[in-house]
Amino acid sequence: MFKSKLLLIVVFFAFSSILQGQVHNKSWRDIANKKEDAWFSSDEAKAIAENVLLYQKNIGGWHKNIQMQKPLSETEKKELIASKSRAKGCTTDNGATIQEMIFLSKMYKYVPDERYKTAFLKGLNYILEAQYNNGGWPQFYPLKKGYYTHITYNDDSMVNILNVLNHLKDGTDFHSIKPSKEILSKVNKAFDKGIDCILKTQYKQNGVLTSWCAQHDENTFLPAKARAYELPSLSGAESAEILLLLMTIENPSQEIITSINSAVAWFEKVKINGLREDRLYNEAGKLINKKMIPDENAPAIWARFMELDTNTPFFCDRDGIKKATLAEIGKERRNGYAWYKTEPQLVLDQYPKWKKNNASKNIKTPENPFKVVVAKDGSGDYVSIQEAINNAKSFPYDKITIFIKNGVYYEKIKIHEWNSNISLIGESTVNTIITYDDYFNKLDLGRNSTFYTYTLLIEANNVILKNLTIENSSGEVGQAVALSVFSDEVAVVNCKLLGNQDTLYASGKGKQYFKNCYIEGTTDFIFGSATSFFENCQIHSKKDSYITAASTPKDSLFGYVFKDCKLTANENVKEVYLGRPWRIYAQTVFINSDLGKHILPIGWHNWEKPEAEKTTFYAEYNNKGKGFQPEERVQWSHQLKKLEAKKYTLKNVLGKYKTSKKEWYEEL
Repeated sequence: MFKSKLLLIVVFFAFSSILQGQVHNKSWRDIANKKEDAWFSSDEAKAIAENVLLYQKNIGGWHKNIQMQKPLSETEKKELIASKSRAKGCTTDNGATIQEMIFLSKMYKYVPDERYKTAFLKGLNYILEAQYNNGGWPQFYPLKKGYYTHITYNDDSMVNILNVLNHLKDGTDFHSIKPSKEILSKVNKAFDKGIDCILKTQYKQNGVLTSWCAQHDENTFLPAKARAYELPSLSGAESAEILLLLMTIENPSQEIITSINSAVAWFEKVKINGLREDRLYNEAGKLINKKMIPDENAPAIWARFMELDTNTPFFCDRDGIKKATLAEIGKERRNGYAWYKTEPQLVLDQYPKWKKNNASKNIKTPENPFKVVVAKDGSGDYVSIQEAINNAKSFPYDKITIFIKNGVYYEKIKIHEWNSNISLIGESTVNTIITYDDYFNKLDLGRNSTFYTYTLLIEANNVILKNLTIENSSGEVGQAVALSVFSDEVAVVNCKLLGNQDTLYASGKGKQYFKNCYIEGTTDFIFGSATSFFENCQIHSKKDSYITAASTPKDSLFGYVFKDCKLTANENVKEVYLGRPWRIYAQTVFINSDLGKHILPIGWHNWEKPEAEKTTFYAEYNNKGKGFQPEERVQWSHQLKKLEAKKYTLKNVLGKYKTSKKEWYEEL
């Protein structure tokens, strides 16, 4: 019996020694990125996978700097299980969470244990939830006070996330786990938002694009400070990884192409030649000193930190005081930090091939400049809507049609004044989606921030939107415009306008036509000064509030006219006003419309402006539905007579001609 027990002990320690030899002498990073496929079906890999599952918190993330290959005692396992609800400390810093997700994906490919898939998807949900509305990611989520809230490129945190999302959305073999269509839709959106954030944070020197900082302020996008020795600066290493990511994007937009070309030019400008880092080690093999020495044969290097406006390298100790040379800071930081990097050389090595493949994309020349196609998959003339608009002829004599293939276009779009006579035609209303998520407090541009929150802004005359969904996806966060129209002779046909407060800003002194549209929102979700005709539209209220907030000018003959429309609401919505006057000469009329039971009997509100009761013109004619209670309406509103209602025709409201000449809205 004793011999048997002794034999088991010997076998156990022998196995432990093998395990130690195979994985314990390697870092978790190396193990997670192993390429030997067969290894992932081994008992050794399965044992490590169990640890990975134990370390994952319920929120879906992992802590950093954990050597997952280290065997756990039963006590340690119990402690990890007990701590799963403690979300604090979950992060993507130092490769955390992303490394674990990659490892689990590889495991699932060879060992289809559903727990690996579940844990991977929890991790995916974690990083999707952690993303800011502006597209960036903090270093820690849940948010940790201090510099950890900054958009973090440091140690490739955000790039690591985007690389995983990129593989998932492209459906490559890198990951064995295939998320649902619903999740992939979120992944695509998150990736697009992340790339947009990267483009917005690229630093400009005197108007010229350069590179990125290790951290950027999550509100202003400006370079930001982290630790005392990590001051606002341009970064060589992090910027290189960002560029390598951008260069993997197929069919890059002009904005991405410009970003890459600019950053590469900056890398060439700031590279350091003729200097080499020399390292001194003691007898135990410990690094005891670094110094820079001249060497004309040394490969190019780049400083870790450079001044924002001069590109001058600088170095810092824990006192946060900038020094001109590495020799001027103490040994602890001098030896314990990488002050020079070589990663930009990888970019420069790959750039010629990338440039050759994308040279033709610098200037777009569609076969027919009056009929162009936008497609996210690169099958059209452009991959972004804004790019197509920017390359359109200015003030053209003939109509320019931009056909937009199905897809989710995460873009903030502006149709400039000179982009007149242009049409944006979607492939289908349901599947051609333009979305963005700016809102009042996010932009924080002062009291007029609302007007900058648009997803799509039209400043040009003679514009048609057709078969599109236009969405402000920021949620219930205050004022957030989906569609903003300032111009004349604009038609919106078969479109969905989605948002909450201030969904549609129909303004300016022009005339606008909304036909067969679905428009939803919460408060004042149709507002502005334009003369607008809404025909056969569904107007959907998402909460108890106000539908319209017209600001009709005093001298306008018409304001908002709703004809043959249907007013609907969410099930829990019971108290909605037809409108209130943003300005005291507001005009809003509902004709032949079906008013749901959510419309209050009194119908209209004066917005605490008693004087508006004498100057507004709020009227109805021949409406129906439970929400049409003319006898209960406020006394200062109007029920039109048949003769009065006759003037509310398309021609009277929107027409330009008194003759039978064909009107602009008849040419749709």
